[in-house]
Amino acid sequence: MRIYLSPPHMSSKELAYIQEVFESNYIAPTGSFLDRFEESIKHFTNAPFALALCNATAGLHLALRVLGIGEGDKVLVSNFTFIASLAPVLYQKATPILIDADESWQMDLELLEEAMKKERPRALILTHLYGGMADMEEVVALVKKYEVHLIEDAAEALGSTFENQYSGTFGEFGIYSFNGNKLLTTGGGGVLVGKDEKLMQEARKLSAQAKEPGFAWYEHETYGYNYRLSNVLAAIGVAQMEVILDRIAKKRQIFAWYQEELQEFGAFMPELPKVHSNRWLTTITFYDKDPLKIYDALKKEGIESRPLWKPMHMQPAFKDLTLYSKGKSEELFAKGLCLPSGTQLTKEEVQNICHFIKTS
Repeated sequence: MRIYLSPPHMSSKELAYIQEVFESNYIAPTGSFLDRFEESIKHFTNAPFALALCNATAGLHLALRVLGIGEGDKVLVSNFTFIASLAPVLYQKATPILIDADESWQMDLELLEEAMKKERPRALILTHLYGGMADMEEVVALVKKYEVHLIEDAAEALGSTFENQYSGTFGEFGIYSFNGNKLLTTGGGGVLVGKDEKLMQEARKLSAQAKEPGFAWYEHETYGYNYRLSNVLAAIGVAQMEVILDRIAKKRQIFAWYQEELQEFGAFMPELPKVHSNRWLTTITFYDKDPLKIYDALKKEGIESRPLWKPMHMQPAFKDLTLYSKGKSEELFAKGLCLPSGTQLTKEEVQNICHFIKTS
């Protein structure tokens, strides 16, 4: 049987909730499960406002748009991340500036302050990588000191906390992903959370093509986007949110199994003292082994793995962007691998995976 990197894991209620949607005939673009899904996010994270969207990238785009970020503005972004953390900056014709990772694999806060001093950015998109988090106390202090908008890319970190406060709730905005490979999934989807009611109302309006209320016809004073989530997918999200604590506990258990088996062969992504990570993916940098050889060996056994994120400055599309770096992300990319972390994995399966790694 093929073992995937991080496959969906349904609870027992998705089909029943979808059946309710079909019986109501509210498929899209509205319906009671959209409200329930947004309420479940607010209840769990303590975020004041939540907006369900077609994906998390849309959430980043809306956050930048309602903050007025545009051409001529600079936005600091993580260098060691996926392209979706950076692309919305380009949608707004603003300029991304790359900040490297540090020993925690999260954004290097010394480099962050250096860039804030030199670049005078309008905003920071801070990626919480692989479910980890940076020292958010220091991050919040820096954005206040330099008057920079903070947007948290918590796509990989739903349920992770710093000092018992959930990721996505430290900045003006935060986003979560419900893509097929995330901790929880709606098949495709995302949620934008925020603190400012007026800005969140504007984001909601823009997500639905910026239609003006009170008209029999479609009236538009500006342009918007078709970014809303369907009621069907929201129903899946409601069921998924009911098992979030169980999923986090299993992810952390899987991490512990790998650590027990492979601690002599490599270093795992650290967890800062005040952080409780959801451990979305178990990730390792090998001391002596070639991660691509291990990748190939696992693939032959029907086991999916993946190299760590290729840094943005190494991507041909972004090679000319300004970079603040000490070389850490390049090192992580050269040595690292994401290991199968699906929440239906058994200890025996993890041990078998580790056997192939040890003997590769």
